Amino acid sequence: MNLVGLKVGEETRTSPFTAGDLAGMKDAVVTIVGVGLISGSFAIALRDKGFAKKIIGVGRSDGSIQKAKELGIIDEAMALEDAVKQSDFIYVAIPVDATVPMVQKVMDLVSDQQIVVDAGSTKNVLCAALSTHPMRKQFVATHPMWGTENSGPEAAVRGAFEGRACVICEKASSDATAVSIVENIYKALGMHIVYMDGYSHDIHAAYISHISHITSFALANTVLEKEKEEDAIFELAGGGFESTVRLAKSNPAMWAPIFMQNRENVLDVLNEHISQLRKFKASLEKENLQYLTELMENANKIKRILK
Repeated sequence: MNLVGLKVGEETRTSPFTAGDLAGMKDAVVTIVGVGLISGSFAIALRDKGFAKKIIGVGRSDGSIQKAKELGIIDEAMALEDAVKQSDFIYVAIPVDATVPMVQKVMDLVSDQQIVVDAGSTKNVLCAALSTHPMRKQFVATHPMWGTENSGPEAAVRGAFEGRACVICEKASSDATAVSIVENIYKALGMHIVYMDGYSHDIHAAYISHISHITSFALANTVLEKEKEEDAIFELAGGGFESTVRLAKSNPAMWAPIFMQNRENVLDVLNEHISQLRKFKASLEKENLQYLTELMENANKIKRILK
């Protein structure tokens, strides 16, 4: 990383990133593009660790920006170009269909003094789109594997990333100092790092995350279709149902683009899921207790992995 001064209008300033450690982060100006669950929680974590001198918010909704200021998530709101010019570290956490053009726009504005990071749930399309960009090395593709069904700046929480995994994709395509800083930030927030290429990430994300959400949406629709008495759902729904269907409360504006951008992998795992449901259906239709029990015993093997 070239560490001479960065020219901003008539002002020259020096990048705080003189090494791969976090010493310079206390002097860093950070911009979060998107002021929702992930970016808001990230901003809170940076502030708690003393990793940002100033946090700027960029968002489409005046209401969300104002709420983020009221909650102390950001110090100031700016237009994208003005924010990028003032920032050392730019963190993009918006729906994945908007992420590619947004990150490309950000990359067109940055110098080799700045670091750009995204937090999207799909990676292959984004990494491919940026592969030939002249500032590609200043970009680090990440996916912190955490989230809730809630959205907006009000959903941001303290300690969100502790004990979770963060995937870094296409590490070799990014500047080594930029990667080291991003790794150390996530580690300081309590995360462990996993490395993958974008293609592999999207396959595994479909298996581990995306199918859980699409199944939850489908289950909610099933119950709403068959159980017409809302009072009965409210009164009788136990912890098992609530935990299974919780993800159906997630924001469609975020998840529909994820399913579409990762369509082939989601279809693959969805077809397998449908096949498994048919096995349960067949065991019940044929009153085959042994087969039904075998299916559940096989599913119990997940306990060896998820304790």
